[in-house]
Amino acid sequence: MLNIRFIIKMLGMMFILETLFMLAATAGAFLYKGNDFYPLLQSSGIMFGTGVLFMLIGLRANEHTAGRREGMLTVTLTWALFSLLGMLPFYLGGYIDNVTDAYFETMSGFTTTGSTILTDIEALPHGILFWRSLTQWQGGIGVIVFTVALMPIIGGGAIQMFNAETPGITHERFRPRITQVAKRLWGVYLFLTIILIGLLWAGPMDLFDAVNHALTCIATGGYSTKNASIAYWNSAYIEYVVTIFMFIGATNITLIYFFFNGKPKKLFTDEETRWFFWFVLIMTAMSTVWIMYKGIVDDFGTAFRQAIFQVVTLVSTCGFATVDYIPWGPFFWLLALVLMVVCGCAGSTCGGLKMGRFVILTKNLFNEFKKQTHPHAIIPVRMNGHAISGDIVHRVLAFAFAYIALIFVSCMVLMIDGMGFEETIGATISSIGNVGPGLGSLGPVGNYADVPAVSKWFLSFLMMVGRLEIFTVLTILLPGFWKQ
Repeated sequence: MLNIRFIIKMLGMMFILETLFMLAATAGAFLYKGNDFYPLLQSSGIMFGTGVLFMLIGLRANEHTAGRREGMLTVTLTWALFSLLGMLPFYLGGYIDNVTDAYFETMSGFTTTGSTILTDIEALPHGILFWRSLTQWQGGIGVIVFTVALMPIIGGGAIQMFNAETPGITHERFRPRITQVAKRLWGVYLFLTIILIGLLWAGPMDLFDAVNHALTCIATGGYSTKNASIAYWNSAYIEYVVTIFMFIGATNITLIYFFFNGKPKKLFTDEETRWFFWFVLIMTAMSTVWIMYKGIVDDFGTAFRQAIFQVVTLVSTCGFATVDYIPWGPFFWLLALVLMVVCGCAGSTCGGLKMGRFVILTKNLFNEFKKQTHPHAIIPVRMNGHAISGDIVHRVLAFAFAYIALIFVSCMVLMIDGMGFEETIGATISSIGNVGPGLGSLGPVGNYADVPAVSKWFLSFLMMVGRLEIFTVLTILLPGFWKQ
């Protein structure tokens, strides 16, 4: 039987902690004397009250009987209920006038997807804009730290499961206590955010914009305080700084910790990181050549700057915009879809299939070709010089199949609801990969305001499924999950 009291207690603890972030946005509203102060204050009170109530209900929970099922259900409910309570400032303040759009916007924030229904972002007051950015900053690191923090609760097998889902992380990195791991990851995340704030503020951004864009950039979320996103500043300096930090955000945060801790070799010798670097470089070169060949941009420097920004913003699932890539034509749309499917490294803040899985799938494919001529040979898939067990390879294959199947089924659902072909393909892959922009009218200069209500709820579900690595959410929908 599920330990419901334990789940409720954990949720209550998370709500109380979340109140601190909402109060930070409330302080911002007070500082800028905006009309969003009371909606944020009311929402903070509701969030805190709900947390206290849940803690009281789960006060006598037996933590020793909590296992894998409790961990999975707690993670899923955290994202779902955070979005439900987190939408209150938008809805109570009247900045978004219906529950569907408010929930979509908030889920898009917490999952770091970056899709938006807002048509005039600059009309929002400062406190709401800050809260919007904070949802992405929390979502970026939260899924990693929260998963790690639940390891002792889920059980010993969780380490193997986590490694299977994120091949770039090895047991070596979990030697310290779980709390120490969480603190170190948060430390790196906060340090990178502060550095980025300083760099952006040194450019044409003011402090408020620098803070908000640093929060959403390092989280690879993509929410902006401007309707035109990064294009608003028309600054090569800003674009290159943001590009570098989007790339960092798409890199394994554990390896970044080792980089700053005197062990940079771990980052530079990691096979997944090298594949990711060359993947981005090749895609950038192809995009640069393409837009120059089509005459979209004549100057190489401008073409390279536009190409590398679009490639990195898509592969990192960040979703910032400097130009509209829809006029670049179907060839780049195809590259964009590939970028949105593969995405960044395991253990990063981005969504998608992850480069680690892509590497394993690619190597396994080439091994199958070798076995055609050497049928009796035992050829293991290797990562960083170590053979990967067949169990992990099978898990990656299963994940890839589930990923593709989910895209196919989701496209059918959205088309039945009346969405166009280009919009459906782009929105589905973008939502599952937590990217943000899609294709057609949902491109980088568009928004999701006109998407049908049913599709918005379904896309919100897809964002959560993609953010929590598919199996976590879909498993709890199976009847067997609820059996004793």
